[in-house]
Amino acid sequence: MAKTLDVYLHDRLVGYLTQDDDGQMLFEYAPIWLEASEAVPLSQSLPLRKNIFTRKECRGFFAGILPEENKRDIIARNLGISAGNDYAMLERIGGECAGAVTFVPAGELLQDRQNTYRCLGDKELAKILRELPRRPLMAGEEGVRLSLAGAQDKIAVHVSGNDISVPLRGAPSSHILKPAIERFEGVVFNEAGCMNLAGKVGLPTARVAIGKVEGIDYLLVERYDRMRDSEGNTRRVHQEDFCQALGVVPERKYQSEGGPTLKHCFDLVRNVSSAPVIDLRHLLDAVIFHALIGNHDAHAKNFSLLYGEDGSVRLAPLYDVVSTVYYPELSQHLAMKIGGESISDHLFPQHFDKLAEEARLAKPMVVQRVPELTHKVLTRLEDIEISNEGAYQVIARIKVRCAAFLSRFKK
Repeated sequence: MAKTLDVYLHDRLVGYLTQDDDGQMLFEYAPIWLEASEAVPLSQSLPLRKNIFTRKECRGFFAGILPEENKRDIIARNLGISAGNDYAMLERIGGECAGAVTFVPAGELLQDRQNTYRCLGDKELAKILRELPRRPLMAGEEGVRLSLAGAQDKIAVHVSGNDISVPLRGAPSSHILKPAIERFEGVVFNEAGCMNLAGKVGLPTARVAIGKVEGIDYLLVERYDRMRDSEGNTRRVHQEDFCQALGVVPERKYQSEGGPTLKHCFDLVRNVSSAPVIDLRHLLDAVIFHALIGNHDAHAKNFSLLYGEDGSVRLAPLYDVVSTVYYPELSQHLAMKIGGESISDHLFPQHFDKLAEEARLAKPMVVQRVPELTHKVLTRLEDIEISNEGAYQVIARIKVRCAAFLSRFKK
């Protein structure tokens, strides 16, 4: 039997996500939205049109909203649905998602929902964090419909002053809370240090803070796809990651699996950004920065586009920035090759020459930017607060890597 979810962008009904009698997921824009003067597409991969989008055409965007890998499998088991059923997953947890999209059962008005929050004391917050490996995103708890992409334990929360709350009934969150991971020692401090370092060298970066509850360290990331209005209410800002914008399903996010390359990423920004000169420079700096700190997991789902209410499209601030090289069990291959090279320790000027050619950027500017940014990183490393031994070791590793890059880029 066919089923339908109404798809909202902000507070406007924009289309219908359907699971047909054969179990296939389809998407169609609502006629009233197509006729609206303010109509915009949900995604670069879903242009405004009357024709229905097939599963192959729309899955890159909609599946890209959902959690991945074993987190998705666990949620499916907990909810009693198939892990491969994107529609059923969105039906159950698609209330508060990345960007400004919300999924509501057909016929149920979004405006009729009352956004509420449940404030968490330390004891309840600690309990939730301990249960996340077994109950990702709190899926199945009454009133909770949260979806975040990725394979890491995390939860969307609302922060007001010192209070941390769980959004209920589709209420917007303001932060993402990421607890420590036992198998990756010091990852909270690693990410906090790398994110702060990125901000200090001039890259637009999501703001982060470190917290602790009942002995559990966590990272609190302020959502760049949320804003506070004049009355202090949290409002959604639409966004999509590069895989969604390119129509690439999450299972193919890595270049080695047929996913986007840096050429695809630079072409996307050049074609859609409202300020391409600025955003292309920021994207180049991000690529160089990831290589300098040894973040080998900077795949296309870790870059996003941010859509302004004025119709602007900009490269979103950096997020999920971690020195993965610190963990020897993780892949030593770059998620996206730089100039054909997948090992960051093997990068030389000729690889950035080739990157410049692929990205249609000036070769001298790109090659010169590597030592420029490396010197900046070395200077600002002294400003990073070191709060544990793991963070100290990460910083020390980055210093060594920067020195190696400078030696390879000597004229």
